[in-house]
Amino acid sequence: MTLDLASVLIMTALVVNVSGVLFILETLLRRDEGAGRIWAIAFLAAMLTTLAYTIWVQSEGAWWAIAVGNAAFVAGTGCMWLGCRRFNGRDMRWSAILVAVAVTAAAAAVAVEGGAGGDWAGALWMFVPLLAFAGAGAVECLRGDMRESRTAWVLGAVLGFQSLYYVSRTTAFVTSGPDSALFETAFGTISTSYLTVTLTIVAVVVTSVLRASRAPMRGYLRETRAVDEEQGILTEGSFAVVLESMCRRAERRLEPIAVTAVRLDDLDQISTAFGSDVAGALAATWRTGVRDHAPTNAVVGQDGHTGLVVGLAVSSAQEARRQAGAIYRGLFDDLGKVGGGVIPVVGVGVALSETAGYDSAELIRVAREAASRAAANVETSVLVDEGE
Repeated sequence: MTLDLASVLIMTALVVNVSGVLFILETLLRRDEGAGRIWAIAFLAAMLTTLAYTIWVQSEGAWWAIAVGNAAFVAGTGCMWLGCRRFNGRDMRWSAILVAVAVTAAAAAVAVEGGAGGDWAGALWMFVPLLAFAGAGAVECLRGDMRESRTAWVLGAVLGFQSLYYVSRTTAFVTSGPDSALFETAFGTISTSYLTVTLTIVAVVVTSVLRASRAPMRGYLRETRAVDEEQGILTEGSFAVVLESMCRRAERRLEPIAVTAVRLDDLDQISTAFGSDVAGALAATWRTGVRDHAPTNAVVGQDGHTGLVVGLAVSSAQEARRQAGAIYRGLFDDLGKVGGGVIPVVGVGVALSETAGYDSAELIRVAREAASRAAANVETSVLVDEGE
């Protein structure tokens, strides 16, 4: 069966828009964190892309629709990369500027050529950013927190395949031209639309699963700011400032600093299986328990919606391990009393200044990754990072 271009674009628009709407609705239902919001923008951009290209096919001379579609396509792939960087807790400033510049350039390239540019006006200004951002996103899926999730590897494979496809498409465009039989058969708009449908379906499933691990449902996480203030749990920003000051003082005196990360990885699944009341009680007990079982002189801060971090000066690595073990045992006992026999997976990871250095951001990152590994390993309750 052979479909005409208009039919293929309408089919693509239907799949992309339904997928995008579902992802965005889920975003509204969750107490989301940065990565999910950025991925939602990516799906919004994809929806705009399909709308613009459909207008281009239906309206003769609508060169402006090509400009909008190309720019939105670059924005969508760029936001997929930015979402991966945000998931890994990496700096966003320069990468966001790079995506904004690429989006502007993709639109401007078409506008400069105007109606005389034809169907492929500014194509290279779209192809090159697409292969670059997709490739960067694939690499990001194999780093940091995303490296610990096999689901993220699937997203990395999707973005990697997209990057390779646009490497081939760009090569064919430059060497053979858009009117050649090779380009029209293997890399034309219809072939690309089939690929877009497939990758969109996979991407929306994978990003939803990844987001679920970070963005619990609104039903079982109440507003915690007032409770945190009463318990002495600092916000992420405040904790970073206090820990940085602690690290500077400790480095001058050559005193060891330990950062302990405590993570709960399956509250969302517990909410689905046993109800939001059980998940809410477990979440509240976890937050209270970390503060209660941490040393009196420790500083406790927020680390995302399912993570807390504890910073303190210690006399040795053995003391840091002992303090982390005390937190884990205390939490295990507390959680066993409120969940009706349902105990979430708790991961406790410790980063030491003697191996990770005195950089506060690096200590938090190392502790967070150690906690993720501890949660994934049933034989390890507390994992102390030993360095390379």
